[in-house]
Amino acid sequence: MQVTLSEKERLDDLQNGYMIIQNPDYFCYGIDAVLLSWFARVKEEERALDMGTGPGVIPLLLKAKTQGKHFTGLEIQAPVAEMARRSVAYNQLEADIEIVTGDIKDTVAIFGASAFQVVTCNPPYMTEHHGLTNPEEPKAIARHELLCSLEDIISQAAKVLTGNGRFYMVHRPFRLAEIMGLMMQYGLEPKRMQLVYPFVDKEPNMVLIEGVRGGKPRITVEKPLIVYEKPGVYSRQIEEIYGNEWKYYGNAQGSGPIDGRG
Repeated sequence: MQVTLSEKERLDDLQNGYMIIQNPDYFCYGIDAVLLSWFARVKEEERALDMGTGPGVIPLLLKAKTQGKHFTGLEIQAPVAEMARRSVAYNQLEADIEIVTGDIKDTVAIFGASAFQVVTCNPPYMTEHHGLTNPEEPKAIARHELLCSLEDIISQAAKVLTGNGRFYMVHRPFRLAEIMGLMMQYGLEPKRMQLVYPFVDKEPNMVLIEGVRGGKPRITVEKPLIVYEKPGVYSRQIEEIYGNEWKYYGNAQGSGPIDGRG
């Protein structure tokens, strides 16, 4: 299928049979989105929602790796949502993936309660008061909680999940106490967690977490995930996750932002 690209857009090969349209003026996905799609589990006949889907990479990756029945991406920025829809159309996945333009704070109002068995989210990591805000609005929205808060995300995810539905999120470890507190406050029991380290001798810079709506208290902490063996060289763990052909996932030089947010 042919695709018409707007100025600055590019068509990237996901190396799993699908392509994705991206525009660096907004944001391009990074290794955090890839690891979240690897960490998340979507079973046969389950419906999954990706909150703040951006260019739609997580629904595309989950469609490629799972037997889920249907995937929905929710994105507030209309131009980004439209770009994601064109990626879905290019891959002829309109029957399997839907991109909805809307606000995370209105998730339940849009879809209804208990609508999904799985919810994923790669949210803004910083509050509006953390660090410097990117002067480019689309990237600022992706990086800072300008349009929704962590509580908005977790509370809406809890309501839109079925009983025993699963919530998967990637975030920064420095907010882990806040994350777990909010998850438990809204009935999402933390069940699995994995810390991601850029190098074996560095502090972790990502955390992958799974919560179950109405789950019983018990959490499994999985072995650490090390991204780089040395600058420019992925660890064996990452190579096993990605495979040698995942050319566009993450930053192959081991520098710059890991999340594609600029």
